[in-house]
Amino acid sequence: MTRVAGIDCGTNSIRLLVADVTVPDSASGAGSTGDLVELDRRMTIVRLGQGVDKTGRLAPEALERTFAACREYAEVIKELGAEKLRFVATSASRDAENRDEFVNGVVEILGVEPEVITGDQEAAFSFTGATGELHGTETYLVVDIGGGSTEFVTGNKHVEAARSVDIGCVRLTERHVRHDPPTAEEVAAIRADIRAALDLAAETVPIGTAETLVGLAGSVTTVAAIALGLPEYDSEKIHHSRISAERVAEVTDRLLASTHDERAAIPVIHPGRVDVIIAGALVLREIMERVGASEVVVSEHDILDGIALSVA
Repeated sequence: MTRVAGIDCGTNSIRLLVADVTVPDSASGAGSTGDLVELDRRMTIVRLGQGVDKTGRLAPEALERTFAACREYAEVIKELGAEKLRFVATSASRDAENRDEFVNGVVEILGVEPEVITGDQEAAFSFTGATGELHGTETYLVVDIGGGSTEFVTGNKHVEAARSVDIGCVRLTERHVRHDPPTAEEVAAIRADIRAALDLAAETVPIGTAETLVGLAGSVTTVAAIALGLPEYDSEKIHHSRISAERVAEVTDRLLASTHDERAAIPVIHPGRVDVIIAGALVLREIMERVGASEVVVSEHDILDGIALSVA
C-alpha cells in the first residue's frame, strides 16, 4: 500500500486527493487499477482560466488564488504523510502564453513540476477514475465537462477512443454571456459552439454507440444535486445517481430563466459556479440530446482518482 497525493488543476477549480492505494499483483489476475482508500478530498474554486480565452495569458490575480490553494494543500500533504505527489494541470495552463510563471510557482510551493497534460491524457485519467467502480460489460461514454474543455472517452475496461474539445463552462460563459439571465441570442451562440465541438468529437470518438453515459465534474454533479432536490450538496447521494434526460432538461431550463441572485440562492450550487453553471448545464443537455441518452450516470470519481491511481 502506498500513500499518494494527486492534484488536478483545471480552468475553474483546483482539487486535492490524498489516498492509500493498493497496487494489484499482475500475477494474481487482479484488476488493473488497484484499490483506493480516500483520506482527504477537497476542492477550491480559483478560476485559473480567468480571461485566458480572450488574452491567452494567466491573470496575476488568478495565479495568486491558485498559489494560495497550493500552500493549503502542501500543509495537508505534509500532515498526512503522502509519499508521492503528482500534480496535473489541464486546459487553462495548456492555452496560456505565460504558463512558466504557473509552473515555477507550483515548484516553489510543492516541490514538483506540474504536468501540463494533453486532452487525450486528461480523458484517459478521467475514464480510469470514473469507471473503476463500474463492473458492467457495456461500453461507456465518459464525458468530463470542465471549465475550459470537455473530454469524451469510450471504452469498457480500457480506453478505446478519446477526444478533448474546447468547450467548458468558463470558456463558453466568458465568450458569449453579457446579460443576466443570458439572452436567447447568447444561449443560441453557446449551443452553436457546443454542437460544433460535438461534431469534432464525433470524428474521433463514436459518441452515439456507447450503452451507458457517465458524467463527471462540477457542472454535472451540480445539475444532479439540483435534479435530486438535495437541501445541501451530498456527494454520497450524488455519486452513481442516475438522472434522466427529462430532468436534465428541466434543470437547464430553470437555470436559463434564473438571475445570478436566484442561482446563488440554490444551496447546492457552489458560489464559484453560480456564474458558469448555465453553460455547464447546456453542455450536458446538448451531449445527452446528441447521443440519445435517456439518462446519465453521475460519478464523483473522476480525473483526480485516475491521477492518484497512476502515482502508485
